[in-house]
Amino acid sequence: MLRAFSTSATGMTAQQQIVDVISNNLANINTTGFKRSQMDFQDLMYVKLHPPGAEVTTGSPSPTGLEIGNGVKAASTLRVYTAGEMENTGRPLDIAIEGDGFFQIQMPDGETRYTRDGSLRMDANGNLVTASGYLLADGISIPSDWRSISVGKDGTVTVITGSTASPTAVGQIQLARFANPAGLSAEGGNLYSETPASGSAIVGAGGTNGLGLMQQGFLERSNVQMVTELVRLITAQRAYEINSRAIKAGDDMLSTANRLIN
Repeated sequence: MLRAFSTSATGMTAQQQIVDVISNNLANINTTGFKRSQMDFQDLMYVKLHPPGAEVTTGSPSPTGLEIGNGVKAASTLRVYTAGEMENTGRPLDIAIEGDGFFQIQMPDGETRYTRDGSLRMDANGNLVTASGYLLADGISIPSDWRSISVGKDGTVTVITGSTASPTAVGQIQLARFANPAGLSAEGGNLYSETPASGSAIVGAGGTNGLGLMQQGFLERSNVQMVTELVRLITAQRAYEINSRAIKAGDDMLSTANRLIN
């Protein structure tokens, strides 16, 4: 059987996978803090019919070889952490990170997750939580008689309560960064978890340890560019079609050979 069948099949599978990734990017084009993914590919092992450098005659090595590849495979998905557009919402609990860093989220099982989604809320006890109700790991609670809330660029949260005119600090939002943020594991719900590939979290106030600054009243939108993703989608479609034509060409060749035999 022609090797082209299996080789082209790997190409079609790879293009299906990249379409899946592009579809997820486009589906999350309006997701707060979402970071787009791109796929990396690798060629498969080669059949070396004649290795480069093999002697053609005594003392005369071949300048080239005869190697036939076996196709392609998906190597990894790389999350791209370029900044998304900043949208002015005017809400006091909407916070965007300008630069590197993630908000730390306390999960019900005690584990810490990380997110770029700064659309915070208050629960019934005044605790700062995510839209899904998960607590901010910094444990900041807003008094029930608050009149205004201010979040500094370093994450310091101050409130004016009751009839007082002077602000009172109630806590500080700490950010976390990683040596290799692409190594974080996406858990859904705008949350990431630490892995051995990402390294341990480096925690600090905004503007320290390479961490970004916080902008109150803003949200970071998805960094997905629709035009770019649509171009990548068209390219994947065409590559899929070309691989399917290679299979058809191989089938035509086998059909021709079969007619000659018969």
